[in-house]
Amino acid sequence: MTSPDADPDAAVRRAVETVFRMERARLIGGLARLVRDLDLAEELAQDALLAALADWPRTGIPARPGAWLTATAKRRAIDRFRHRRMRALKLAELGHAPEDDGAAQISAAEAAMDDDLGDETLGLIFTACHPLLSREARVALTLRLIGGLTTDEIARAFLAKEPAIAQRILRAKKALGAAGLAWEIPRGDDLKPRLASVLEVIYLIFNEGYAATSGEDLIRPALADEARRLGRILAAAMPGEGEIHGLCGLMDLQASRFAARLAEDGSPVPLTAQNRRLWDRTLIRRGLDALSRADASGGADGPYALQAALAACHARAGRAEDTDWPRIAGLYDRLAAVLPSPVVELNRAVAHGMAFGPGAGLALLAPLDGLAALAGYAPLQAAIGDMLARAGQPAEAHARFTRAASLAGNPRERDFLLARAAACAA
Repeated sequence: MTSPDADPDAAVRRAVETVFRMERARLIGGLARLVRDLDLAEELAQDALLAALADWPRTGIPARPGAWLTATAKRRAIDRFRHRRMRALKLAELGHAPEDDGAAQISAAEAAMDDDLGDETLGLIFTACHPLLSREARVALTLRLIGGLTTDEIARAFLAKEPAIAQRILRAKKALGAAGLAWEIPRGDDLKPRLASVLEVIYLIFNEGYAATSGEDLIRPALADEARRLGRILAAAMPGEGEIHGLCGLMDLQASRFAARLAEDGSPVPLTAQNRRLWDRTLIRRGLDALSRADASGGADGPYALQAALAACHARAGRAEDTDWPRIAGLYDRLAAVLPSPVVELNRAVAHGMAFGPGAGLALLAPLDGLAALAGYAPLQAAIGDMLARAGQPAEAHARFTRAASLAGNPRERDFLLARAAACAA
């Protein structure tokens, strides 16, 4: 029997699929700018893939496969516009002429045949992450258009039902179409708020992979890897933006700890108890390099760069006891000034407790304990429990860990917190 690897057609088909995965986002971005319709852009890109699967086994892989796919998709667009125009002309003969016969679309598509639109992927990212969409819609649409994930894969990643994700993506596409966007990278004063939205979406995707909010798995590395890939695309296209490098550094440094974050039974291992020999040194180097680029770009005080600097403090410590907690506390003081939020204040309190003793941490945690925004937040109760345990108050710590377990959305996390509570009782 002939193995699949010995079949030249199968090898070409795999090459076609690989090229398409690499070119898909750029192709859809360029087509969307041309036809102003996301569904049609995706359909035309798929048509180009089918054409490549039919032609390349016979003619060979072209020297510039991405350009071949783009030209083929544009020709398909022109064919569709011509078909629409012929239909419009026939309707006109019957006295039912529409206001637009499609001639302008044909002219635009023909003019774009030899035009290198440039920045297609970046324009698509900025459009998919447009602030007019809800946060959930931005995440789903970005994973669909740029990540190439199917609606089923997105639904499984976020433990949602596939029809709900499909509807979310459909509504997002309709909203973007109705807004009449230019599918371009914003310029000047419009860039900063739009960039913030893009970075937020990428980090949301990463966080769901780094610390899953629900389901059986505590981490989903594939989702985190996709966010890191999106960050690299953005950093390569916009090398002067310090916050992009800050986010890339943060994600790489956090991802470096994946292999040490779970015990053999799947339970979480706290940062201070992790086997640091399992940390990925290549990712640490990449993260530190990205942090240096953020500093060189004048972005050292950006929220992502500051969080990357915090992660770097842990990455540089060979042992948990070598961690520079006073520096971490100072970095959290700076982060709280530029990114004020209850969660940042919580982490700041923990850092101060580690740097200056549990009393200092409890003093900063006390005002957070009654905040409505953190009422159902398990990490707050766990942090108070940890500080109480370190302060020699096991009964009070037991109560806090038990309460934290009741609020945990992940079974593994819940078991870990119940184990901490049992240790306090013992």
